[in-house]
Amino acid sequence: MIRDITLGQYYPAKSMIHQLDPRVKLVTTILYVISLFVAKGVLGYALATLFLVMAIKLSKVPFGYMTKGLKAIVMILLFTVVFNLFLIDGEVELWRFGFLRITDRGLKTAIFMAIRLIYLIIGSSVMTLTTTPNDLTDGLERLLGPLKRLHVPVHEIAMMMSIALRFIPILLEETDKIMKAQIARGADFETGNLIQKAKAMVPLLVPLFISAFRRANDLAMAMEARCYHGGEGRTKMKPLHYASCDKMAYAVIWGYLFLMVGLTWLERTYAIALL
Repeated sequence: MIRDITLGQYYPAKSMIHQLDPRVKLVTTILYVISLFVAKGVLGYALATLFLVMAIKLSKVPFGYMTKGLKAIVMILLFTVVFNLFLIDGEVELWRFGFLRITDRGLKTAIFMAIRLIYLIIGSSVMTLTTTPNDLTDGLERLLGPLKRLHVPVHEIAMMMSIALRFIPILLEETDKIMKAQIARGADFETGNLIQKAKAMVPLLVPLFISAFRRANDLAMAMEARCYHGGEGRTKMKPLHYASCDKMAYAVIWGYLFLMVGLTWLERTYAIALL
């Protein structure tokens, strides 16, 4: 399970998505997430599927590698589906067993909610897997630049997010090493009930927290030794500039969003949804 977490990892490849400006990828991800909440019927989710498949194809990241991150949210996905399936009332009852019942509206909501959650994870993974943490920091800082007039510490916020993303794969690697060391000493993380598994995690979490605090302290000392005092007056080694492909990507994502709104309006107005 630890090895299946892909958040914060970068997959190097030569693709059109990798070459896009990080600001474009951030805006595209945000608008895609918004579109998933705008979609209410089959046509909307079909369009979202088509857009996501196109983005994965252009990124040249293996689909199996991109879906590895879904294993970490299996329990959340199951809880979401079960709650929506049994707790939402509808006009047509499809199944009943005692006080449990499944209706047409509950089934539709559970399916769409599961698809929405899966697409949220995969869509975010497309951005993180094709963008280095440094590029994400620079892009986020440029996008939040207007907030500096309100005395918001934009650079510091972007730096914290970048450090957090960098620490995720490092801590995952550290966790894997500690688990292997504990297993070699006879620890068992697989068998037993939920309480026993939770108790077995204590020998893992204690050294992991100690290692995390040690790394954070070393990073703080290194930044102080290099006279880091925030973003005031700092320049960029690689300034961000929009290219023609970035403008084309903006046109595509905004066209996709307007098309999604139009399809949703059609489904609501003319009741052409299939479910």
